[in-house]
Amino acid sequence: MTPRAFRRIAMAVLGALALTHCAQNPVTGSKDFVLMSEQQEIQMGAQAHQDVLKEYAALDNPALQAYVNEVGQRLAKQSHRPNLPWHFTVVDSPDVNAFALPGGYVYITRGIMAYLNSEAELAGVVGHEIGHVTARHGVRQQSASTAVGLGAVLGSILVPGMNSQAGASLLQTLAQAWTAGYGREHELESDRLGAEYLARTGYNPQAMIEVIGVLKNQELFAAEQAKRGGRQPRTYHGTFDTHPSNDARLKQVVGEAGKYSVANPRDGRNDFLQKMAGVYFGDSPDQGVIRNNALLHEKLGLALQFPPGWQVRNRPDRVVATNPQGDALVELQQGPKGDKPLETLQKGLKLDAGARYDSGNLGGHPAAFAAGAQQGKPVVVAAVVFNGTQYLIAGMAKDKPAYERERSALRAAINSFHALGAAERQAARPHVLRLLTAQPGTTMAALARQSPLGGEAESQLRLMNDLYPGGEPVPGQLLKIVQ
Repeated sequence: MTPRAFRRIAMAVLGALALTHCAQNPVTGSKDFVLMSEQQEIQMGAQAHQDVLKEYAALDNPALQAYVNEVGQRLAKQSHRPNLPWHFTVVDSPDVNAFALPGGYVYITRGIMAYLNSEAELAGVVGHEIGHVTARHGVRQQSASTAVGLGAVLGSILVPGMNSQAGASLLQTLAQAWTAGYGREHELESDRLGAEYLARTGYNPQAMIEVIGVLKNQELFAAEQAKRGGRQPRTYHGTFDTHPSNDARLKQVVGEAGKYSVANPRDGRNDFLQKMAGVYFGDSPDQGVIRNNALLHEKLGLALQFPPGWQVRNRPDRVVATNPQGDALVELQQGPKGDKPLETLQKGLKLDAGARYDSGNLGGHPAAFAAGAQQGKPVVVAAVVFNGTQYLIAGMAKDKPAYERERSALRAAINSFHALGAAERQAARPHVLRLLTAQPGTTMAALARQSPLGGEAESQLRLMNDLYPGGEPVPGQLLKIVQ
């Protein structure tokens, strides 16, 4: 779908909902220019929730889900909108992020939870997201990012249109906010509200500053990683340009929660850490793991090598690798059952006139191939039959010059599809969080030498135990390690 078509859908959805009016802000009491009523906000959030779960599967850990929901519900009851139908979901993603939909839907990744060290810090992240909902930041967001770009290539090639236009348009509208934030003033407002909800619920509101410090350290580390890899870093939208220890405005807005008395604030460090034991760190085996830019999927028994230096994103329904310039990608997703790959491509692809189709094999398995363009963008696609299921692998470039530059990389990635070997099965074992009690003489360097995380293990372990950049554990301290 083209950006222009996507914008038409977004405008149509908003126009259909719109009874454009000014509504009272639940936090400030002032009038806001918004495009939907609270009931429409709830309905739209519920619809978009289904799209979120297609992009980010809910983590299969009932105990952790119940724990996060209990913390979230207690905070929400102390918020400015306690009567919303609040939902709190841990999603199975290694990304360091948390985000919220209008109407009371809050999501936190297991990736961000790996870097937290107490229930109070968890409450700080969740409280911040609740603040975005109570202040209606998502509904008020005006600078929506509506460009589709190269994302969801196979979805756009094979499945034109959307099953849920309203949900998809809302997700697109909020996508920029989830990554770049809602702007400094709205982020500060959410921190102020989150700190207030923390205090009202029995936590120390200063936990808001502490957790932002933890996430800022992680952001700085991720930026260094990205710089070395020649790619753009991904960051949690709530973090600030400066470190929170130097942010006077942040200290001011969080300090306003001091008027709420918290006699014996709850920290919940051990409770939180015990809940994190056994949680995957990094990729989940349900989605396959990425090792040296190769997808190793033990459950499906397949492997695919993405180009070195490309950024790989592993999602429940697809895996996408994007080149450093951002103008070419390779995508893998599961296709239909059956053993007629040529028919799948000929009937399913929506390519421009002149596309070429052929049959052959890929990694010793029956396959079909297509080459052409979709709305002028060069495309190469393969459908391969593997263990009774077809897998679709597509390469796309923004234009002909980008395709010519990346042609070899695109085709090499597609041709790398093969059955998982014995050594690859061993490498595909997931990394898991475990707990360890520090003994006299325990150092992070010694723990890093026993870690499977490689050359950056020490920094990673310090980050996830709030000892970054140079702290050491004290005897008796409960630590998270990776095995």
